[in-house]
Amino acid sequence: MNDEIKFILDTTKESMDGSLKHLEKELANIRAGKASPSMLSSVMVDYYGSQTPLNQVANVNTPDARTISIQPWEKAMLQEIEKGIMMANLGFNPMNNGEMVIINVPPLTEERRKTLVKQAKAEAEDAKVSIRNARQDANKEIRKLDASEDLMANAEVDVQELTDSHIQKVDDILAVKEKEIMTV
Repeated sequence: MNDEIKFILDTTKESMDGSLKHLEKELANIRAGKASPSMLSSVMVDYYGSQTPLNQVANVNTPDARTISIQPWEKAMLQEIEKGIMMANLGFNPMNNGEMVIINVPPLTEERRKTLVKQAKAEAEDAKVSIRNARQDANKEIRKLDASEDLMANAEVDVQELTDSHIQKVDDILAVKEKEIMTV
């Protein structure tokens, strides 16, 4: 296999791996009933005039499956953290005990679970589209090469195998998330 084709395959694999990483990151933000620090990953806090991610001004922990505790590094940040959580519009009601902010994560209703599964499926579909786009780009690059027909055909087969394995990984990741969401 020539170097150009190897480069195209490597770049395509990187792109497809990136799609998988993005999918995992997006699915981590979808609440599955169990409390998780990643549920607050989108929360920004006003820290002396600049918007700062919550995890850079406080420790975020889950003492149990239904509770998230946020221990600010500076007590003065308690109100700002509460405000940031409310503004993130995550459906949480933070409580402040003077030391830390505590969030009780309510159990999910059946209807909400189904909505979250739909959201997860939409994210998975986006990842598949991204993977297919990477395949399309790779095949275009391969066709531009000055190589033998056999070499180009083999390269396209390799790209298709890469695509199939990544699409399968997306389906596997989605199945795990779906089970996690639907488990009461």
